[in-house]
Amino acid sequence: MVITEVLEKNARKYPNDTSLIEINPNSHDKAKLSWKDYELIQSTGAEKFKREITWAQFDETANRFANLLRIRGAKKGDKVAILLMNCLEWLPIYFAILKIGALAVPLNYRYTAEEIKYCLGKSDSSMLVFGPEFIGRIEEIYDRIPDVRTMFYVGAACPSFAESYDELINYCSADAPNIKLTEDDEAAIYFSSGTTGFPKAIIHQHRSLIHACRVEQNHHSQTKDDTFLCIPPLYHTGAKMHWFGSFLVGGKAVLLKAIRPEWILRTISEEHCTIVWLLVPWAQDILDAIERKEINLDDYELGQWRLMHIGAQPVPPSLIKRWKTVFPNHDYDTNYGLSESIGPGCVHLGVENINKVGAIGKAGYGWTVKICDENGEAVKKGDVGELWVKGPGVMTCYYNDKKSTDEVLKDGWLLTGDMAMEDKDGFIYLVDRKKDVIISGGENLYPVQIEDFLRRHNGIKDVAVIGLPDNRLGEIAAAIIEPKEGVKLSENEIELFCLDLPKYKRPRRIIFAQVPRNPTGKIEKPRLREIYCGESLVAHQNEMDIKE
Repeated sequence: MVITEVLEKNARKYPNDTSLIEINPNSHDKAKLSWKDYELIQSTGAEKFKREITWAQFDETANRFANLLRIRGAKKGDKVAILLMNCLEWLPIYFAILKIGALAVPLNYRYTAEEIKYCLGKSDSSMLVFGPEFIGRIEEIYDRIPDVRTMFYVGAACPSFAESYDELINYCSADAPNIKLTEDDEAAIYFSSGTTGFPKAIIHQHRSLIHACRVEQNHHSQTKDDTFLCIPPLYHTGAKMHWFGSFLVGGKAVLLKAIRPEWILRTISEEHCTIVWLLVPWAQDILDAIERKEINLDDYELGQWRLMHIGAQPVPPSLIKRWKTVFPNHDYDTNYGLSESIGPGCVHLGVENINKVGAIGKAGYGWTVKICDENGEAVKKGDVGELWVKGPGVMTCYYNDKKSTDEVLKDGWLLTGDMAMEDKDGFIYLVDRKKDVIISGGENLYPVQIEDFLRRHNGIKDVAVIGLPDNRLGEIAAAIIEPKEGVKLSENEIELFCLDLPKYKRPRRIIFAQVPRNPTGKIEKPRLREIYCGESLVAHQNEMDIKE
């Protein structure tokens, strides 16, 4: 089965049922309005706050754009890039590309013009679909991307160098293109998050995508009656692959174009959302807003909300303890995955294992895992090694990059680069990224463990620990701490708090600053190293100059 068949099945079985809803608060001022006020705004013809489509419209729109792509010369195996913010058009465009046997190439909406150019070239994309937020960036490069022969613009006021998606699809056939596809056909190129360097182009087959649907539905038991709230960016595997579980059973999804706590809760309330996937900072923001009494839970209808799950980064146990105190009836789950393993689910905690909060879980549905030493041999339970995963969702390769592919694919196993350990009950705990381990005076320090400890402090909103060069120890642990709003912290206070840590694990430098995260919630440690390691290297060099 290929994933486009799921869309066609839903359109046949549930043609008039809502498939997708877009909620667009649009601005800070508008977010203060009531939903009735928004309905009034819509009735006057102003910018729409809420849009929705049925399953029949979803499939028809995908067919129309698929036929437009074919008219413009796209064929099986071509690459079509998508550069859009989350919107109602995003998923029909994605499935249109897949329907003709082309490869969808979602691009990070934070990319600069030069990064967009790099990824278009790296993926050999010959077409690009983009939205109004990116006109300026595309203008910078459109005459330097000759291999991109066609560009489609989604929105009003189409620029002269592109064609209007909105106008052209209305003239195209709504019939399915009927291109023969199999699970072995390549379906998409996803770019790695770039947390360890320039993004790599990851190839996935239809087999991977349909497996992601089955994994998610198996883990979270979505039914037709569930409504999934999608907030993270659709260009990333995480949000889309969690939605796949609802997609498989014809469940409704809501795309919320806002991350303010009151808008998350308002959308859950008004749209009767039952499943919500959050990133750690968003969950923290919701709890903090409740604690500051900026949000009164009695103002919302939340009884139908059954599952809150988190992924994309290590989850502090202290956060889940706080969450369960406020929302005791919620099932909680966490999933682990990588873009190379088609996103979440290759390791899965399970809602029944709330007593193991802090672990990422056990092998997910259809997956096999092991923890290995540097020679590829399985380590003993309790020992730290690299996590390896194997299953139908592993990428085929890094596109046109055999060297990088050979480094991470061994006999069907994907080497994740994450250091982990397994407890006596078989539950896996992430220790840290292999490349993030700090070696200080011969001791291995795992930043995630130090970060989890520091997050127990009531005044800390976020924290990142990185290694800084040190003449004596090689490296020292530095904690970049972002205090909660209105909280003043001192180095002395943090040092006293850290007395409960073993001495060798205590941060030797405390920095109060914002902790940068990418759109999928991962801490941007390369950026932090660029900022603070540079400073440390200068100080280190000055010290060496003095000694000389």
